Amino acid sequence: MNEITISDMLTDAIRYWERRRIAYNAILVVVVVTVFMLHWSESRSVISVDLLLRFFILAVLANVAYCAAYVVDIAVQLSAFRASWKRYR
Repeated sequence: MNEITISDMLTDAIRYWERRRIAYNAILVVVVVTVFMLHWSESRSVISVDLLLRFFILAVLANVAYCAAYVVDIAVQLSAFRASWKRYR
């Protein structure tokens, strides 16, 4: 019987989710830039280094939240639904 280890599951999760992180971050950038530009008259008056630092912190927090997918992925891979999860995730 081919035993699957936690290490194998984690490697599989990283391989799957990290490829998608680039698209996730690109979508976040598009949303932020679009909203910023739609409200350009208000945005122009608040541009500062402090605002850029806040955007950076929010981007880091968004990527930390993205990592929640790993917890779900590993939990489901440990369940009886592993085969269907890997097929449809």
